[in-house]
Amino acid sequence: MHKSMSLALALAAGIVYSPATSAQTPPPKVMVLKAARIFDGTSDKPVKNGMVIVEGATIKAVGTGLAVPEGAEVIDLGDSTLLPGLIDCHTHVSFESGDNWAQDTLARLRQTVPEQTIRATANVRKTLMAGFTTVRDVGSGEYVDVALRNSIAAGVIPGPRMLVAVHALGARGGHCDDSSGFPYMVFGHESGFEDGIAAGADQFRDSVRFQIKYGADVIKVCATGGVLSLADEVDTPQVTQDEMNAIVDEAHRLRKKVAVHAHGAEGAKVAIRAGADSIEHGSFLDDEGLRMMVSRGTYLVPTLLAGEYVVGKAAERHYPPEIEAKAKAAVAVRGKMFKRALALGVKIAFGTDSAVSPHGLNAQEFKLMVDLGMAPAAALRAATQSAADLLGLTKTIGTLEAGKQADVIAVSGDPLANIQAMETVRFVMKGGQVAKNEQP
Repeated sequence: MHKSMSLALALAAGIVYSPATSAQTPPPKVMVLKAARIFDGTSDKPVKNGMVIVEGATIKAVGTGLAVPEGAEVIDLGDSTLLPGLIDCHTHVSFESGDNWAQDTLARLRQTVPEQTIRATANVRKTLMAGFTTVRDVGSGEYVDVALRNSIAAGVIPGPRMLVAVHALGARGGHCDDSSGFPYMVFGHESGFEDGIAAGADQFRDSVRFQIKYGADVIKVCATGGVLSLADEVDTPQVTQDEMNAIVDEAHRLRKKVAVHAHGAEGAKVAIRAGADSIEHGSFLDDEGLRMMVSRGTYLVPTLLAGEYVVGKAAERHYPPEIEAKAKAAVAVRGKMFKRALALGVKIAFGTDSAVSPHGLNAQEFKLMVDLGMAPAAALRAATQSAADLLGLTKTIGTLEAGKQADVIAVSGDPLANIQAMETVRFVMKGGQVAKNEQP
């Protein structure tokens, strides 16, 4: 008998013959959250004197003037606003950039995988404490993202619910090829399809299967050059139409969504034509591309905060000249692109590219979106209802409604009057469990 079959039979036997417990399950805990107002994610207007009743991990009722169930624990958050747990659709929680690119690169090369993972546990905790109860992580390495997702889901470490990509897919020498721009001897091997680097429709199709086999919830693709890579132009297409068609077709066949990194307009259009679910960054998108997104329902995940930390903090951060030039070019046009996307009605989901910016500061993205013309309520929905829609999770998260997961946060004051209130999160509940409760 094959060893793997023997192991499977042994495990099955343990399951079948394990003694049943006679202990009764205690009733789920009931909690009542109260605040001066609620933004439930379903409309643009807040509800005054709001209440959320939570039973176990589930929201039972939302509204005002609700009867408090007997024996419920009541948490009165005063002059705060209750909101759905926030969703960041573009993170890289397995690492974090600092102020010196060269030092960061050397430090990562010297870190073992266990050290990277331990450091990442601090990143996911910061993210949760900032009010983000769900994130989509779109590129890691060495399966650190899978380990984090599974450990958080099992309750081993605190952190947001995670959807992960395992390895991002891309062309050889492109933005997602981690060895691009370095001599061969630095890494000692050439990236292959198991790393996400492929050539031709069939190889890319197999790479999609490989990422899903080893735990991917979403497929991430680099369709154009990027900013923080050494050897490619930021707006150059890197994946052919046939290759992208195969990637999207295979991912959708296996019921996974596709997030596409694309700064350049032409590379983005390749992805949009193929049916990609979201365009990440989109710096150089033109009106043709934006209109294609509207007609196909493609989401834009703008990641404005990344540009702010690369270019807006240029006096503090230090990058190689080729990276600095690409960053300036992308940030110079991203504001105009974002305004045109708003005007044309492109669907927008919240994403920060955290790792380029420090983890835990994700909410700074809100002010950048509002400063470029997005209504505060629309910005909040981008990180709640719209983000849940992009992730395919509207049945369980994204709004405060009866029957959904009890992901609830509270911020001081009224974010519809001052969007920077989102940067002061006082209370975080994820799945009915209180992770943070800072009373005034």
